[in-house]
Amino acid sequence: MNFVFADTLYWIALFVPGDSWSEAAAAVDLTGVTLITTEEVLGEFLTAVSSYGERTRHFACMAVREILANPGIEVVAQSHESFLAGLALYERRPDKQYSFADCISMNVMRQRRIQRVLTNDRHFSQEGFVRLLDRTT
Repeated sequence: MNFVFADTLYWIALFVPGDSWSEAAAAVDLTGVTLITTEEVLGEFLTAVSSYGERTRHFACMAVREILANPGIEVVAQSHESFLAGLALYERRPDKQYSFADCISMNVMRQRRIQRVLTNDRHFSQEGFVRLLDRTT
């Protein structure tokens, strides 16, 4: 199977009208691809749009429920083990500015041998992953 990891930036780009990454996110050809994301990423997405107001929060919740129900998207559940593994990577990279959710995402990508990620976050490149929303490529 062909898997691509969907990071928070991707979900924001699809959801927020006029986001600077909306066009790039919509242009990625995902034919035959199963998206993988995590509950932590979806939590980060909800946090990112939380200040947009009540109406936006409502639609963000609907979007997350649609993601959870979509058979073409696998959402990896949070667990104590994933938390501890994320914490371990976070601790091993004191010189980086990786978010905790990114550490968990990177661990999932390694476990599942996923190389491509829907993000522009350079931290993923620093760990050897290929960003699909990179304006320099």
